[in-house]
Formats: sequence, structure tokens, C-alpha cells
Amino acid sequence: MESIREQWLILISTPFYLCIIGIEILLSHLQHKKSYTIKDSLTNFYLMLLNGGLDLAFRIVSLAFLQYFYSRSAIHWQEGLAYWICLTLFEDCMYYWLHRFDHEIRFFWATHVTHHSSQLMNFTVGFRSSVFQPLYRFFYFIPIAWCGFKPLDIAFMYAATQIWGIFVHTEYIRKMGWLEYFLVTPSHHRVHHGSNPKYLDKNMGMFLIIWDKLFGTFQSELSAETYQPIRYGLTTNLKDTDPVNIIFHEWFSIIKDVFQPGISLKHRFLYLFGPPGYSHDGSRQTSEQMRMKEKST
Repeated sequence: MESIREQWLILISTPFYLCIIGIEILLSHLQHKKSYTIKDSLTNFYLMLLNGGLDLAFRIVSLAFLQYFYSRSAIHWQEGLAYWICLTLFEDCMYYWLHRFDHEIRFFWATHVTHHSSQLMNFTVGFRSSVFQPLYRFFYFIPIAWCGFKPLDIAFMYAATQIWGIFVHTEYIRKMGWLEYFLVTPSHHRVHHGSNPKYLDKNMGMFLIIWDKLFGTFQSELSAETYQPIRYGLTTNLKDTDPVNIIFHEWFSIIKDVFQPGISLKHRFLYLFGPPGYSHDGSRQTSEQMRMKEKST
């Protein structure tokens, strides 16, 4: 049943994606706006295929883990409207924490950084996946299974909310009215992809923005009169954008930092599990340090 549901998701979403991508390409061409480049779009699909292939190959393992905890759950749900609403909220909340830790812990940022490495914002950037995330994403869904939600339903809900997560990667939808109060919108997600200090590590939700508002990571998109225009990409963008370096460059940097001579075990630990940008000598800055510096100038 669940595989049929996921197949229907693919059948429905694929022509939808092709349609909105085609419209966006046409609009950017008519407006002489460089929203797309061939190299960047090919990179996005290359990363999507690697992530999807790894996700498919690892699915038996991840579902087996979830099934183990589901079989030991003390909660038994009647499958109905309340079940699906609670699953949506629970899954989206756990994704928020997955996404937040991907930003705040360098070990996980090394995987997630690929998604932020594009300096463009268009629908295909939504496919620019964190390649190795399927290897650990299911750990965040263990509490959901333990609370009595079926593993295949969890996988389905993740796939369903991810459709919305791809839709929000665009500059052509400015604001969405009252939906801005509780949904992640393109405006919210443009902030998330900004490398401006005020925008770093903000708006982590995929479907609902309420988690960011509850846990202090929300930032609205500011007007050009109020703040500088959004700069997409990384705080220091890659010079070498070959396919291997895009995936592994942060891992190479971690190895270099951790094994540099003359530093303490504490510093080595923080280079691995501290926030991205941590340095023992002040040679780099974390996002919080960048924000503090911006406020003081």
C-alpha cells in the first residue's frame, strides 16, 4: 500500500516539477535574469541522483531500525485523520531538528553544505541534496516510530513534505499572504539560503515555519531598504566546483583542521563537533560571531 502511495507521489510530482521549472526558465529568459546555468542545474540533478540512489540502497536498513522501535511501541493509533495530522506535525518537527543540527554541528554540516553551495535560487536547487543524509536521517524518526507511527507511513510523510520543500526554492514567488504565518514559504526559504550574517542558520523548517518561531530560529525576509539583498551560497564560496569537491570539500577541511599540529584535544573535538566556522585562533568565525560583528559595525 505504501509503495503505491509513494509511486503516486512520484507520478504526480514529476510533471508538476517539470512544469514549474519550465515556467521559471522561460520567465528568467524573458526577463534576462540569470536564474539558471547549465552547470549549476546539472550539478543539482547529479547530487539528487546520488542522494536518491543511496537512500534507496539504505532503505531496508533504515526501515528495519524504525520497525524495531515501532514493534515496541506502547501507543496504538487508529488510522484516521488524527493519525495523519499528528504524524505530519511530529515528522516535520523532527525534520526541523535534523536540519538544525545539520547547520549547527560541523560533522553534519559537512554533509549538508552541498545543498547550500549553489549561488543561485531556483526550483532545481531544491534537488541539490545532502548526499549522505540518508545514512543518519532515520535516527531522528526513531521517536516517531516508538510513538506508534508505522515506518512506511513516516517515509511517505517525509517524501510528501519534501515536495513542498522543493517548491519553496524560487525568487518568483514573493509573499504568500496569511500562509506566511505558519507555512515555510519561498520568502522564508530565501532567507535560509542567504549567506548574509543576519540570515545564517535561520528558517530550518521544511513544511511548517512554526518550529522556527517556537525555537528561536525564525527570520523574516527584509526589504532592500531595511537590509542588504540576499547573497545566496556559502560565506566563502567554492572556487573548485568539480563534482567530487562539491561533496567532499568540507570533509577535507575537517581532516586538515583536526590533525593540525600543536592544538589541544578540546580544539580537535570542536573542529569536528563544534559549530561550522569554529577556530581556536580566531582565523574564522561562526555564524553567531558574524552576527555579533555585524551588529557592532
